[in-house]
Amino acid sequence: MKSDKKPNQVDVENAFATVIRWAGDDPTRPGLKETPNRVARAFQEFFRGYGEDPEAILQKTFEEIEGYDEMIVLRGIRFESYCEHHMAPIIGRAWVAYIPRGRVVGISKLARVVDAFAKRLQIQEKMTAQIANIIQEVLDPEGVAVVIKAEHFCMTTRGVHKPGTDMVTSRMLGAFRDNPLTRQEFLAIVTEDQKS
Repeated sequence: MKSDKKPNQVDVENAFATVIRWAGDDPTRPGLKETPNRVARAFQEFFRGYGEDPEAILQKTFEEIEGYDEMIVLRGIRFESYCEHHMAPIIGRAWVAYIPRGRVVGISKLARVVDAFAKRLQIQEKMTAQIANIIQEVLDPEGVAVVIKAEHFCMTTRGVHKPGTDMVTSRMLGAFRDNPLTRQEFLAIVTEDQKS
């Protein structure tokens, strides 16, 4: 029978000690004695996104915008995530844009939303859609666009071993999907940012 009880710190440290033994080393030797504890604490940081609510992050908005209704773009948001298939790092950047409909959100909130989804076990396609979908759902803007470019260590350091390879995904909603000029303006900003 499957238990719904979340493992505690000792359970996690014991699991990492088992992995060290499985790899062929002794988790009790001086250099590794504290490693299970350190790795457990690192994993708490790596996966803190499970404790964050992206919808709540976007709740505080500002309506005194003097009628501003043009594109807002936060460029090159660096993130670290982990592949849900191999638990290998995914390191990349995200470009997030939206066209407001009477209200805006603080720009740090866009970066926090990226992190809330990145700090989970992920695949890039899903993460791209999650970021765009939650912004569209909570802010109800004219449109949302997200582009993510990332290197997947599950491919560059294992398996096919193709370092220097990255993956690009995008999600366009509303005006970014329906209006080719709006889409082109956003993609030009992304392209220009990658050149600099």
